[in-house]
Amino acid sequence: MEWINIIVQGILVGGLYALFATGLSLIFGVMRLVNIAHGDLIIAAAYLAYTVIQLTGLHPLASLVVVLPLSALFGYGLQLAVLNRTLDKGILPPLLVTFGLSIIIQNFLLETFSADSRRLNAGAIEISSFSLMPGLDIGYVPLLTFACAVAVVWGLQYLFYHSPMGRSFRAVSDDPEVSQLMGLNNRTVYAAAMALSMVVVAIAGVLLAIRSNFDPFMGPGRLIFGFEAVIIGGLGNLWGTLAGGVILGVAQAVGAQIDPGWQLLAGHIVFLLILAVRPQGLFPKGVA
Repeated sequence: MEWINIIVQGILVGGLYALFATGLSLIFGVMRLVNIAHGDLIIAAAYLAYTVIQLTGLHPLASLVVVLPLSALFGYGLQLAVLNRTLDKGILPPLLVTFGLSIIIQNFLLETFSADSRRLNAGAIEISSFSLMPGLDIGYVPLLTFACAVAVVWGLQYLFYHSPMGRSFRAVSDDPEVSQLMGLNNRTVYAAAMALSMVVVAIAGVLLAIRSNFDPFMGPGRLIFGFEAVIIGGLGNLWGTLAGGVILGVAQAVGAQIDPGWQLLAGHIVFLLILAVRPQGLFPKGVA
């Protein structure tokens, strides 16, 4: 039962990693953009929620009502004003620009909030749990996080294949030149995709801030977890991203059980093994 409990807890942690990764997978799938600042944007969303809570007294989960639209607006403006200018100039310019954005976000958060770690106080729900069976307790916040990950992936899949916006995303992803000839404005489609990605980022940031402390320099670590989950699952495959997050979470949980110092190492080892055997990931886009 002990190992079953470890695996279940790893699966639930994998839901958070999947949320980290889903925004990355969405952006790469639509515009082939690798966003180095993604982890820092997650932490920035956590600080935005912290600020909203300080100003309004809202519960952390209720703060999403304010944080989500603000994050979407920021993502839309960022794509239109900055990132769209780099997309047709090769691989290196987007990497350099998003790396610079990462540095700017970290230093802005440091100057504004100091280096002290923070946490969003969600009350009793943080430590509340229920017993699924003897020896197996499920926390409400980890379960909520995993449910959010599944709901986000399902919602994005539905949007991609059953809505005009989703058809626009797929069109600019498959052939941006032809889509523009057919009347689509690629710039605004890319901006809408970034806005949607920032909504997922905001959800991930708030749930992360409820589960653990955060500080201005945590972004790169969250970026690594997101990248590993995306690569394990397969680039551009949202359900594969969820599976990648779960695999990474279980690997870390098993590693921590063997030796507490192996938690992160076990996840990295599994990532490298999968990358060596299947460089395209377990469920690459376009493969059933």
